[in-house]
Amino acid sequence: MPSTIPINVFYDAQCPLCRKERRRYERWAGKRSTDIAWLDVSEHQQTLREKGVDPAMALRSLHVEVAQGQLIEGIDAYRLLMARIPLLMPVAWIIGLPGIKSGLRALYDSWVKRRLQKQGRWPT
Repeated sequence: MPSTIPINVFYDAQCPLCRKERRRYERWAGKRSTDIAWLDVSEHQQTLREKGVDPAMALRSLHVEVAQGQLIEGIDAYRLLMARIPLLMPVAWIIGLPGIKSGLRALYDSWVKRRLQKQGRWPT
């Protein structure tokens, strides 16, 4: 059974694909979508700094804040988010497997870098 404890998801709302993915997660989560607060990194830079996260780094990797205030980053953040959605629970488990997790992280990091460079938002 997915958790109903609210989480905050810090994501890049300037990214069209990220916005599309957010809508997809909300649709699949159904009633549980109210337990997920979506926070634009650009609008919550000070909050991230207070939590010890450089906003530029938050653009490079998904960050999820759990109820205790702990921040989960990267593939583990995606797993936590997916575990909230019954349809995606098996995917959350699969992407946590050692070889898959590290491979996905490398692909994700490469994709984000290309996307931010293309948008002129990758630090030089």
